[in-house]
Amino acid sequence: MLKGKNIILGVTGGIAAYKAANLTRLFVKKGAQVKVIMTPLSKEFITPLTLATLSKNPILVDFYNPENGDWNSHVDLGLWADAMVIAPATANSMGKMAHAIADNLLITTYLSARCPVFLAPAMDLDMLQHPANKNNIDILKSFGNHIIEPESGELASGLIGKGRMAEPEEILAFLENYFSKNLDFKGKKIVLTAGPTYEVIDPVRFIGNHSSGKMGYALANELAERGAEVTLISGPVTIQANHPAIKIIPVTSAVQMYQAAVENFKNADAAIMVAAVSDYMPAEVSNKKIKKKDADLNIKLKPTPDIAAELGKIKKPHQKLIGFALETDQEELNAIEKLKRKNFDFIVLNSLNDEASGFKTDTNKVTILTSKGEKKPFDLKQKNEVAHDICNELLLLF
Repeated sequence: MLKGKNIILGVTGGIAAYKAANLTRLFVKKGAQVKVIMTPLSKEFITPLTLATLSKNPILVDFYNPENGDWNSHVDLGLWADAMVIAPATANSMGKMAHAIADNLLITTYLSARCPVFLAPAMDLDMLQHPANKNNIDILKSFGNHIIEPESGELASGLIGKGRMAEPEEILAFLENYFSKNLDFKGKKIVLTAGPTYEVIDPVRFIGNHSSGKMGYALANELAERGAEVTLISGPVTIQANHPAIKIIPVTSAVQMYQAAVENFKNADAAIMVAAVSDYMPAEVSNKKIKKKDADLNIKLKPTPDIAAELGKIKKPHQKLIGFALETDQEELNAIEKLKRKNFDFIVLNSLNDEASGFKTDTNKVTILTSKGEKKPFDLKQKNEVAHDICNELLLLF
């Protein structure tokens, strides 16, 4: 599965850096082309000569190589790679990655990479469990990075617990499993909407909602990994889509999202309406900031264009249309009514009454209701796992 793949192996300054030698050897043995980027500190743990010999490529550490005058372009490296593996991934480097602190070649290459990124954390058990570090890992997950979980055992500190970097054989298996995924959506063009929309009141204020876009981005990534050509029409969010098969169309308002969705649905095989679109927009927009006064402020609102309903009207026989319903009461009744009214093939129902579901969470609990009257409930899962279930249901329609 790795034969012919271009892999960047990032090595950071941790005791587990010695494992990078065996990992490099395994990648090369499987037929991959490997380029190793080391952080300056990692050279204290393993020599560049060792990794250069095993990878059969010069080791990259600095932006500029004074020996031959070459400039190591992080942009070119990011475009070259089919996968980027950072092993070990220290707390320090993951913190820099999470917050775009681009002070070395490895981090700048990471920020330029368009390929899947795999992180194998390695650190002491208390560092791994520290809230700051856990938050950084959650941020990196939200960017679409793949975390290869560390193992439990005796650590360099002498303590026993979770924090040992996964063994090179396990990292290899993780990548092989990733690249061997069934490309069951290959050749399909899928349009998704994600995130919130903002409806302008004046140059400062807007009407919006709490959508983070996590569910829509998880779906986009799942579809892309399974071979689909994805057009992601995204409202304002703080997360990123890193897969090269995902085309991002950034929008702000419901009108902009409507125009992009109608235009791109024409040549699509399916559309998934995940975005939390504002139902209303101000009838008039002030071109100056509205000043606070003692009197009440009344803002007249008008409906925004109904994106899903319009796609349901123009949907061709071969096209599939999937909707989402986030409800607070009479959940199933409201979702079924929406399913019929908007001509969905199925609708994904989630409730704000379910703990750890809905806006801004990393998990979701959904029920799929189909146009054929089927009801398929699922347990609470990570949103990437929910995305997998939804895509499996979509696959049944083709």
